[in-house]
Amino acid sequence: MANMLYEGKAKKIFETDNPNEVVIYYKDDATAGNGAKKGTIVDKGIMNNTITSFFFDLLGKNGIPHHQIEKLSDREALCKKVTIIPMEVVTRNIAAGSLATKMGVEEGYVLARPIVEFYYKDDALNDPMINADYAEAFKLATDAQVAELKAMALKINDILKAFLAERKVRLIDFKLEFGVDKDGKVILADEITPDTSRLWDWDTNEKLDKDRFRRDLGNIEEAYQEIIKRLTGK
Repeated sequence: MANMLYEGKAKKIFETDNPNEVVIYYKDDATAGNGAKKGTIVDKGIMNNTITSFFFDLLGKNGIPHHQIEKLSDREALCKKVTIIPMEVVTRNIAAGSLATKMGVEEGYVLARPIVEFYYKDDALNDPMINADYAEAFKLATDAQVAELKAMALKINDILKAFLAERKVRLIDFKLEFGVDKDGKVILADEITPDTSRLWDWDTNEKLDKDRFRRDLGNIEEAYQEIIKRLTGK
């Protein structure tokens, strides 16, 4: 058995014979509120591996560099080994969740332009919101890297929003993580799934994402399957 390098809330990462490559294994564990709520979504790992592989392939074809090399199995993907930049990059198109609460608007309020936010990746601190000055001051990322993260997030937003609109899905908001590869290049890492995105049906605004778990709405597995169906036609 390969040596496990890291286990997070949703994935395990294993070393390979190549020091520049890792295997990512997707788990069925589900958490919300930085782990305060825990549960299981049946076959979530299989579905999220499928969805992430699909999105990374789409983004790669549109010029976005990312860490995925190939999908190995239902739950495993071979990826480039990166040093994760400890910042979550959140892009918002429509107010929902914490933003709607913070700004005192109804969920579904359409923003005049996309918002890009940065959060310090630290569960113990509840992932506090930070800005570019924090990133440089605390040596999380350089000013140039932060500018690159924002530019890539907005480009990814444009690609995904247009693609999903054609499949009658609204891209409300989504979280990205990036890493630095062996050549010092910033590339997209982690995952893009209904765990890390808010995805609503275009006509009904039905939630097709992890908010169904967070808010005890039921039909969680069916929502994830519906996203796969919209993406792949299967």
